Amino acid sequence: MPRLPRLRGREVLAALRHAGFVVLRVKGSHHFLQHPDGRRTVVPIHSGETIGPGLLNKILKDVEVEIEEFQNWL
Repeated sequence: MPRLPRLRGREVLAALRHAGFVVLRVKGSHHFLQHPDGRRTVVPIHSGETIGPGLLNKILKDVEVEIEEFQNWL
């Protein structure tokens, strides 16, 4: 299993948008995304901070995607 990349919130958001997710709403710095098939997740956008491996793993689990496929979206 490849290692999780260190990404900023905006990079994760862009990759998920590329995969067909749309932003439902924004509350503070948290962007709530949904795919047309019903999958949902939340991505925090904090300037200058990277998303840790634990949170990125949780986001990938929420959107039901493997690391390899996610890396193709980047």
